[in-house]
Order: sequence, then C-alpha cells, then structure tokens
Amino acid sequence: MSDIFDFDQAERYAVMGNPINHSKSPQIHSTFAQQTNQKIEYTAIHVDVGGFNQAVSHFQAHGGKGLNVTVPFKLDAWRLSDSLSERAKRAGAVNTLVLKSDGSIEGDNTDGVGLVNDIMEHLGWPLTHQRVLILGAGGASRGVIGPILDQKPVSLFIANRTASKAVELANLFSDMNDQTNIQAGGYNALAGQQFDLIINATAASLQGEVPPLPENLLASPAYCYDMMYANKPTAFMLWAEQRGVQNISDGLGMLVGQAAESFYIWRGKKPQVSEVIQAIRQSI
Repeated sequence: MSDIFDFDQAERYAVMGNPINHSKSPQIHSTFAQQTNQKIEYTAIHVDVGGFNQAVSHFQAHGGKGLNVTVPFKLDAWRLSDSLSERAKRAGAVNTLVLKSDGSIEGDNTDGVGLVNDIMEHLGWPLTHQRVLILGAGGASRGVIGPILDQKPVSLFIANRTASKAVELANLFSDMNDQTNIQAGGYNALAGQQFDLIINATAASLQGEVPPLPENLLASPAYCYDMMYANKPTAFMLWAEQRGVQNISDGLGMLVGQAAESFYIWRGKKPQVSEVIQAIRQSI
C-alpha cells in the first residue's frame, strides 16, 4: 500500500550552486530514488551570484518541492528560510530547503549528520569518548561541530591559522553539552597534545597543502578524516599515511551521507549509502 510519500507524478528537486556542472547530487539522488521506489526528478541548476532568491522563487513557483544548496549560497539559503532546524541555526548555514505548498521555506543543514554517519556507521570509527581535533574554523567546520558534539567526545579542539576565529567558533558551541571539553587556538597550541580523531575541514589539502601540524599529534590507534575528496588521496590523507595511520578516509561518504539525510527529510525514506559511495567513487 502506498504511503503519503509515494506519488504517481515525479516531483521536482534540484541542487543550486556556482559552479555546479561537476555536482554528483543528481546521480546520488537518482540512485536513492531507485532504491526506495520514489518518483522524483532531480537536476543541477547553475545560479548567478546575486540571483539565488529569485532562482528559488522561480523553482518553487513551478512546482519544486526541495533543494540542496552548495557554495556559495548556503548563507543565502539560511537567510531565505522562514524556519530553521536547530542544527541549521547552530551551523549558520543551510544546505537543504523544503519548499512547502503554502509558499513557506524550511531550512536545514545535513552536513554534520552526513559526516557523523559516515564516520560511525559506514566506516565504523568511534566518536563518543574520543579526543577530536578539527582543522579549520570556517563554514565547513561550523556546519559539523554540533552533530559531533551530540556524540559526546571527551574533548574537541578547533585549530586554525587565525586563533581568534577558532576561539570565536568554540564559544558558539560552548553551551551544547557539559561532557565535552571544548578548546580552540592556533596550530602552535597543539604542541604536546594527542588526538584520537583528526578531521580536516580546510580546503588546503586539495591544493597539496597541510596545515603546520606538530609531530606526535596522533594517538594509537588514530583516525584521520578529510572532508574534501578527489580522485586520488588528498595531501592530508598522505600526511596521515606517512605517519603510520591505518584508518584514513576522504569526505566522499560525507557527501553521500548529507544527501541521504536530505532525501529522508523530503521523502521520509532512508536510502542505503554504501553502494552509492562505491558508484560515485568509480566516477570521479
């Protein structure tokens, strides 16, 4: 028997960004729809800078039901939303829009859930009671800190070239739970510390760069996760490999995971991510 999420006519969804031509989202969501027997149409839409609100309005007026939002429009989406999930409020950015039939717009952020699910469910790495280090204090970090703290690591250190940015970010989340010791500082403040899990949230490794990290930073065993992904290991992944780390991953599973959470918000169905990760891996 069909439930309320099953429709005879394909409903419209899309991802908006600039640039957008290399987006994997249409392939990901089409596979999710096949898995869960959902009839949807999902496209990638290039939006000119300054034209985001108009593009969303046009898409909604023509029957669009939901949108993924990527750079550089996540803040625009946050401002455009009539209501925000708690995690979107914390993240200060929106990557998922629900376009309601009454014309209102709900904003959510699935980046952090995508990361946490990839780490804990797909990779099977521990997060609770771990000492976690996040490299970078930009939007990528802010989008994932809340869901990481929900898993109650014993400590979370945010490191950034400009220490004040890291401290500012840590202060935004200092009230989230009293079981995690949240600290922040520059990369020089890492000397003498050890971490179980290091998450690279900087884009530097795609340019072949790694932040200036001290030696002896890694506990044993250690886990290293780069939120970026490419068709070869990133500079951060190579850094970890050179130091004997066995558990290393890029962020492709996060990409698929955040898409899966968006799909669930829109359709009420939880897709399987593992086979999609494998398929996307072969296409990059």
